[in-house]
Amino acid sequence: MMANAAFLAGLTTFVLTAWLAAELSFLAPYKAAIFRTYGLHIVAGVVLVFVNLLGTYYLIARWLFLRDAGRKLTHVDRQLRSTPGLHDDLRRYFQKRQR
Repeated sequence: MMANAAFLAGLTTFVLTAWLAAELSFLAPYKAAIFRTYGLHIVAGVVLVFVNLLGTYYLIARWLFLRDAGRKLTHVDRQLRSTPGLHDDLRRYFQKRQR
């Protein structure tokens, strides 16, 4: 899930950077001076955008893919603890660990 969020954040950051470079093409004659003076600030801004997008995409992925995981785990836990359960060997293992 983290790799997918990082890929999507990187792709979005790349698209935003390319779009911004096309919009600011009138500054091309001054690019050496701009990068020399503000290069670290530009890189820090791009990294900040990437990290924010990564966190946002990760939260969206967790919300989408893990929203009913607790209910599924509760169902499995009840099934393991029941007497006529399907997994007798697993139930014995879990009961030993809980004591």
